[in-house]
Amino acid sequence: MTAPDPTAADLVTEWGGLAGSAQLRGALTDRQITAAVEAGAIVRLTRGRFALPTVPAAAAGAARVNGVVSHLSAALHWGWRVKLPPEKPMATVPRGRNLTLPRRHDLAVHYADLTPGEVRNGVTSPLRTVIDCARVLPFDAALAVADSALRSGRISHDQLVAAAQAAPRSGRPAALKVARFADARAANPFESVLRAITIEMGLRLTPQLTCLPYIQVDLGSEELRLVVEAESWRYHGDKWAFEADVIRYTRLVRNRWVVVRFTWSDVMFHPDVVREVLADVVAMCEELRQFRQSA
Repeated sequence: MTAPDPTAADLVTEWGGLAGSAQLRGALTDRQITAAVEAGAIVRLTRGRFALPTVPAAAAGAARVNGVVSHLSAALHWGWRVKLPPEKPMATVPRGRNLTLPRRHDLAVHYADLTPGEVRNGVTSPLRTVIDCARVLPFDAALAVADSALRSGRISHDQLVAAAQAAPRSGRPAALKVARFADARAANPFESVLRAITIEMGLRLTPQLTCLPYIQVDLGSEELRLVVEAESWRYHGDKWAFEADVIRYTRLVRNRWVVVRFTWSDVMFHPDVVREVLADVVAMCEELRQFRQSA
């Protein structure tokens, strides 16, 4: 049985809430893209840039409550891909403001007193956005935002660490944890979320590790000779990509690397399964390492 064709909204969700036209055209026809825009499944932000409808809706929603776009909505505004786009636009209003239910029913509202330097044109600043996400979101979602922010170059790792140290006491430990592990080398939120799972297991895998000449993997450990890959058929769906992957993984195994591959849906929605598999594979890698050392 063949899998159903993905919708434009499915694709943009899997890619972190944002997509370029070339990216969409790699998976859909121009007619399908146009139909998705006309149906309101995705929106065209600018020429060649698409998003889910919650992205532009965030600005209108924040303005309605005299607040600012924040958290995941602000991350998307800054062009950062996220683990999963928010179900509702996210906005921040001053502490003590009393909002009636009709005004906030379609918003995820947060309360904070922001300084002028923490707001740019109705959106929390890049640094404030990362810290807000780090303080309140689950670790994997927050790490995806921080990795994206560092990858964009809008903030530096030193700035992130300093801001986490200066964060309010509530949420500061979480912010410090995100700042400690944030890494610009992560290629996308899929890899960030997978790395978050390994971090919480006590594993320390290197993003974009070069294992062999011309072979770079999503996550790896030279000590364990372990490769962990975040696999998506959307990036490896044609004949040439498939053949290149077969050659790549064969070279790794021939050079005594253990390779484990996870799908997007497993990483995003079944992390317990991922942890269980990794625990077994790491135990096997430890046994192999001890065997090599004793040989």
